[in-house]
Amino acid sequence: MTDPISNLGRTATQLSASNEKNQKVTAPKLTDDGIKKSPDNDVLILSKTTESSLANAEFDADKVDRIKTAIREGNYPIDAVKVAESFIALERMIDGS
Repeated sequence: MTDPISNLGRTATQLSASNEKNQKVTAPKLTDDGIKKSPDNDVLILSKTTESSLANAEFDADKVDRIKTAIREGNYPIDAVKVAESFIALERMIDGS
């Protein structure tokens, strides 16, 4: 099963098959006003370790499906305190406090 948003669940073979092999990554170019402009042919080249990890990734697909269904139906419990604590921790990391 593949998540339509993040494409998680695709195997490393599927990831690398969609890109031509051995392409080089092109550095962003700058426009006249100094803003980076991404090249039209960005390519992500994964290390062998990353490809292996993606190909062998295991997860509980049934649990993921149950969570997705609960979210879609509005039945997924959200703990507002945990969400707030996560934002506080994130803010502290950003501020360096």
